[in-house]
Amino acid sequence: MCFSPGCSPSGTCASEGNTPRQGPLFRAVRKGGRVGERLHPCQVPRIFKAMAREAGLPEAIVAGLSGHSARVGAAQDMVAAGIELPASRERFLTEEEFRRLGRVLDEAGSCKGVSVHAVAAIRLLLLTGCRKGEILNLRWDQVDLEAGELNLPETKTGPRTIVLSPEAVSVLRRIPRLADNPHVIPGKIRGRPMRNLNDPWEIVCERAGLADMRLHDCRHSYASRALALGESLPMIGRLLGHTQVETTARYAHLAEDSVKESAARVAESIAADLLPQYGAHTPA
Repeated sequence: MCFSPGCSPSGTCASEGNTPRQGPLFRAVRKGGRVGERLHPCQVPRIFKAMAREAGLPEAIVAGLSGHSARVGAAQDMVAAGIELPASRERFLTEEEFRRLGRVLDEAGSCKGVSVHAVAAIRLLLLTGCRKGEILNLRWDQVDLEAGELNLPETKTGPRTIVLSPEAVSVLRRIPRLADNPHVIPGKIRGRPMRNLNDPWEIVCERAGLADMRLHDCRHSYASRALALGESLPMIGRLLGHTQVETTARYAHLAEDSVKESAARVAESIAADLLPQYGAHTPA
């Protein structure tokens, strides 16, 4: 759907029937030249996708490029049409929510619609901070339990080695393997990975009383807990597989909160000895 001026009220763009390889636009953009007409926002994702495929980039990167350009183009169109953009949201599991989620996952065998493989996938997302696709597409030949590593040849940011904690290794060891499926989290179709983890996740969240919690928020919760434990932003970026510092910068405000809490704990401890007449707190 396009909200750009000149498009129909229904949101159908006049350029949607055009193939990105047709006309001078694609050729000029590909060769770094100039054209005498303005590139329509609806053409951007299709051009990105065509150029990426022609360059021989992996399908995961092609999808990421086209998806990102589509989201940027849609946001720009909405602003141009005077439509208010939805506020960005951040959702992190609290310690109590982690405990409730853990109890529900332990009892998930009694949850209709939640398989043992779905439970394992959710636990791995929480214990590794991985992206959903990295866990669902994981194959057993990419898992090195002895070294405690996942060796992913293709991710959103390129090849990546993920270091596993002993707890994550334990989860992997307990996952039932299917002889006819090479995937760690197998799907219903023979030889294919699980595709729908959202439905089991919604069932688990409902039973745990977790409101407005997306699967991707497991990754945010991993980063939030790392910050609370004193890990630096660069280290968290490495744990999450970020290649750009700006990507990890979204957690900067959480780092500031963690520093404030640490400063308060240290000062309270010193004040108990330094200012005994005031107890554990300094006077107002």
